[in-house]
Amino acid sequence: MSFLCWLALYLGPQIRGLRYIFICLLLFTVGFAWNANYADRRLANILAEDLEGKELSAEGRVVALPQSSSAGAKFAFEISYLLNGKEKISVFPKRIYLSWQPAWRSNEEIPQIIPGQRWNLKVKLKRPYGSLNPYTFDFERWSFHQDFGASGSVRSGKLLKTIDIGLTEFELRMELARWKLREKIRSLLPSDARYAGVIIALVMGDQNAIEQDDWRVFNATGIGHLISISGLHVTMLAGIGASIAGFVWRRRAWPLIIPVSKVAAASGFITAFIYAWLAGFQIPAQRTMYMVGVVAFALWTGRNPRSFDIWWWALAFVLVIDPMAPYTPGFWLSFGAVAAILFAMKDSSGLLGIPTGKELEVHWSNRILQALREACRVQAVVTIALLPFTLYWFYQVSVVSPIANAFAIPLVSYVVTPLAIAGALLPEFIGRWLLLPAHASMEYLAVILEWLAHWNWAVVWSSQPVWWMLFISGIGIIYAIRPGDLSHSWPSRLLALLPSLLFFIPLANLEYQTLRSGEFRATVFDIGQGTAVFIETANKRLLYDTGPIQGKKDDAGQRVLLPYLRGRGIDRIDRMVISHSDSDHVGGAASLLKQVGFDTMMGSLPGNNPLLKNLQFNSIPSIPCRYGQYWIWDEVEFLIWHPNEDTLFENQYSMKPNEMSCVLEVRNKNSSIWLTGDVEKQGEAEMTDRLDSQTLSALDERELIFMAPHHGSKTSSSIDLLAKLRPDIAFAQNGYRNRYGHPHPTVTARYEGMQIPFHQTPKTGAQIWTFTKGAGTLIRFLRREIGRLWHRNIDQAEAGSKLSSPIKAKSP
Repeated sequence: MSFLCWLALYLGPQIRGLRYIFICLLLFTVGFAWNANYADRRLANILAEDLEGKELSAEGRVVALPQSSSAGAKFAFEISYLLNGKEKISVFPKRIYLSWQPAWRSNEEIPQIIPGQRWNLKVKLKRPYGSLNPYTFDFERWSFHQDFGASGSVRSGKLLKTIDIGLTEFELRMELARWKLREKIRSLLPSDARYAGVIIALVMGDQNAIEQDDWRVFNATGIGHLISISGLHVTMLAGIGASIAGFVWRRRAWPLIIPVSKVAAASGFITAFIYAWLAGFQIPAQRTMYMVGVVAFALWTGRNPRSFDIWWWALAFVLVIDPMAPYTPGFWLSFGAVAAILFAMKDSSGLLGIPTGKELEVHWSNRILQALREACRVQAVVTIALLPFTLYWFYQVSVVSPIANAFAIPLVSYVVTPLAIAGALLPEFIGRWLLLPAHASMEYLAVILEWLAHWNWAVVWSSQPVWWMLFISGIGIIYAIRPGDLSHSWPSRLLALLPSLLFFIPLANLEYQTLRSGEFRATVFDIGQGTAVFIETANKRLLYDTGPIQGKKDDAGQRVLLPYLRGRGIDRIDRMVISHSDSDHVGGAASLLKQVGFDTMMGSLPGNNPLLKNLQFNSIPSIPCRYGQYWIWDEVEFLIWHPNEDTLFENQYSMKPNEMSCVLEVRNKNSSIWLTGDVEKQGEAEMTDRLDSQTLSALDERELIFMAPHHGSKTSSSIDLLAKLRPDIAFAQNGYRNRYGHPHPTVTARYEGMQIPFHQTPKTGAQIWTFTKGAGTLIRFLRREIGRLWHRNIDQAEAGSKLSSPIKAKSP
């Protein structure tokens, strides 16, 4: 890097043609070194593997605004020292993410967590880990971005100091101020104020208290961008700060020392800086703060920067401070919206109706009309320009967004937000009477938004677009929103938008291999301690189990399955199969039924199970799962092996739920996959008896993929069943370091002893198995072996020379 710096400085002035090449190389080298250093510092902050799962004693401070509710708290914790028993640990992560929840079936109350508190906590930690599935939230990337070296749970704690913040610790003091501001808003609003979370989000960017049902309405109506700290909020407060400073400064002779414009600019930047921190330093707030800072610097130095110069400087500051910013939606939406406006409106005469030059002579009514035209054009430009980003991150476009934004933008921006900010910052006796009308306005707005969101055509869903679609549509969008008069160029602009229609044309998801008749795909989700497998044939889809539920609001249907289906552009499934009634298999069903259509349901459930009532309410036919059921989709066979043929919903209590598990085999001419639920030894024995010589002979001609029953519990995977089936490969869906110890070491050893490769989702991430006609089985593991394909030729004559994959050949 030093050599490149010297070369660029020495040869640049002499060889003008090469100057820019050297500058580019220099910037690339510096950027690469900066990012490498950023990553290296965070990777050095990871918990040592031998400390996972041990009860440790950690002393440190709460260093960020906690997520707190009646169910517990989640917070960032900075460790001062860490003990394993009485042994002091010398190398440990400085910053971790903790969850403090009441013990199961306990009435314990979690103490109030406040930024700046010093605690001694008994904790159990694990390295940053999150389930890894296509199109879903990546907890590990988020932990890396936030510099969390471990996550864990709190067993108990002792408060050492109420406040432990140094005089120079500006960031921590701002976090404490944010907490006080949040508590003030909560105390001033009624305890049952439904949109208190929205008011808090508008004032300080904390969106954790907003209900998921409300988010669905906001996203369906396209106003989600308003329910956060936007650049408009920061600009508004910066303008207020500049105006107050200018008013005070010009009252005396001070302008003779420093011009009013400079004082106002500096005050505006200081106001933007403080509020950006109060708002959690989110990217939209950062972007606006830096743009205000660049303008203030230009005024102080007598420069006249172009609009895009300000934008580029803000972009550079964000990327230098946070190289991970491009991995967040807010980065693209914030910078993309501003860039689109600057590009499209740069030659607009009197942007938003502000008169310039000869326009001062224009009648006021014409100026109002001009302002409305410009406002509509700005809204159209932002909507069109952000279409690729919206579809890439959220897989949806709100059709009613122009209608909703027409009255939501002025109401939220000029009524709700100013009242909320003023109410939060002013003394309580005044603030209460400002927050109450702000909340009432939000309530009336929500009534209209809910009405719009329930229109059948309110939202158009699409799959996540691939890169070439983004590129082609991007060229057309740039041409369509280009500056200039619309009256004569509108036909060509509309024509340029035609490539964007590709986003809404079903293309069978181009990232996935198209299936032919006789082929099928199984997506084994990294679902945690639970089960969910998605089966696809050429024209049909089946979902086997729906994963676990955690608490009242967090379930795998909402967290994993629905984002996956949205990302794939799938809104209807032909059949749901529920293996049995345990919550780790049926937990996500209710969430899915609200968003996805199902034609039929098959399962092993007791007659009083709430899911059956839910299905009946949605007019979805339900049939009990039992041995002997058989159907064919696209030349792919589906067979039920368990429970017995007399099973009905009404007699599901004859055995414990695990033993009633619906066991499904899916097979084509070359391959077979067995989905076993939580079946245990008794059910396995019944299946073993059903496997006669003719059935085994048919199975022997196929490669067999076997789901370890009950997540690898020691009560399952019996030797008799495995000896009869002789699987080529096995897998287990289980939680990372789960409290049940699944899969049990004896079961793991059993598969290894029988030379059956055994893959667990915590180690592989989601597993995507594609069973083809000619190319054998294609396997993709998202974790560790991402992108690697394993092939097995099914021709038994060549099997002996094709054993480079972990899938072994059966003996003849």
